[in-house]
Amino acid sequence: MSSAGTEFPGTVLISGGGAGIGRHIAESFLAAGGSVHVCDASAANLSDFLDANSSASGTQADVSDTKQADRVFADLEAQYGGLDVLVNNAGIAGPTAAVEDIADDEWDQCIAVDLSGTFYMTRRAVPLLKRRQAGSIVNIASVAGLFGCPLRSPYAASKWAMIGLTKTWAMELGPYNIRVNAICPASVAGERIDGVIERDAAQRGVSADEIRNVYKRQSSMRTFVTPQEVADMVMFLTSDRAGKISGQAIAVDGHTETLANWLDEK
Repeated sequence: MSSAGTEFPGTVLISGGGAGIGRHIAESFLAAGGSVHVCDASAANLSDFLDANSSASGTQADVSDTKQADRVFADLEAQYGGLDVLVNNAGIAGPTAAVEDIADDEWDQCIAVDLSGTFYMTRRAVPLLKRRQAGSIVNIASVAGLFGCPLRSPYAASKWAMIGLTKTWAMELGPYNIRVNAICPASVAGERIDGVIERDAAQRGVSADEIRNVYKRQSSMRTFVTPQEVADMVMFLTSDRAGKISGQAIAVDGHTETLANWLDEK
């Protein structure tokens, strides 16, 4: 496992690791000396990541499909033989819509990727971690798992459930010296939140800039989180410095005050 400072001589698996938050996490572990395997549903994202990080390995896979999740672990074990850290990062934003306007397939897809994918990956990772009687699982949840989140029903449902699983797995796995935590970012700068903002603006009939300013006002620090700030928290939680931190849902958010949207006020 990890040693002092920023060194990490272990093996880490990151879902959704080809771009965005996942890529920052993967590159942080690589910089710390870790052996890194990523999976990503996007062949283009995975290829771009591997081209830029030749010491890493990867598998194209959609973690919402249990057979594809199994393939990730087959590749991981063939390459490294074991696992020290699992980061469940793969996720989608889901629809931005009132509850009565959400289609069945939109609900199903968001729950499948964000929640079922986390379960499938963890189910396969745990025997490897138990074999070593040590390790860490970090679930990338959201402040939407701590607050109500208007117009984001499936996303909020998946993230609340993820935090429940985090606490449940921490109880199950603690006797094996395996720690489980969740990180709850607020709005993270990048293409994903840009898409959410654009859909929210279109749904309300206002400008994207107006929605962006509302999102920033939800945080006491009036700012978005950077992907690297999330990655830095992952690095801390998987280090020996966090050796007694487990079962926690830790916000990296500049202190979210509410996810209510002031544009809704009458």
